[in-house]
Amino acid sequence: MEITAELVKKLREKTGVGMMDCKKALLECKGDFEKAGEYLREKGLDKAAKKASRPTKEGIIDTYIHLGSKIGVMLEINCETDFVAKNEVFKALSHNIALHIAAAAPLYVSSDDVPEDIVNKEKEIYKKQALNEGKPENVVEKIAEGKLAKFYQETCLLEQLYVKNNDIKVKDLLNENIALMGENMVVKRFARWVLGETSREE
Repeated sequence: MEITAELVKKLREKTGVGMMDCKKALLECKGDFEKAGEYLREKGLDKAAKKASRPTKEGIIDTYIHLGSKIGVMLEINCETDFVAKNEVFKALSHNIALHIAAAAPLYVSSDDVPEDIVNKEKEIYKKQALNEGKPENVVEKIAEGKLAKFYQETCLLEQLYVKNNDIKVKDLLNENIALMGENMVVKRFARWVLGETSREE
């Protein structure tokens, strides 16, 4: 069965889950709308989406120093209540994300945080590459979008494959914990230092 944009949109409206996750669910379930909805519920993504608009005024600032004291990370992660902020599960999540940042060196929290001029510049490069490779003009835009998605996966924390489990992204890890704890959680910002290098804070 073809996964149409309309079907993806319909699932998004029903669950509140992002377009890419809805499309993935439909692909996994071979276009079966009801099964895709169940798939998203099993992953906890529907619960996470419903909680995404709730304010996160509590949380913690965590640090992680990599073995040998050559790499350090400081991370702010927010939740809704002080009760969850003090919970060991939340603290473990924060530690694991900080460890991931140390290992994977993301530049931004999410794709929304990438400056527009950088997105436009990357897209132009990908288009020129495709044209130079002799690709037809009518598919150049699609190729550029695909490469841009890969750029986000390499540079944006939430889009990166989680270093402890390459079957999921960091955003999936976050969503699993949102579903588990019943509260919205947001990675607010982070800074990563490498000994002798200029640091960059997101």
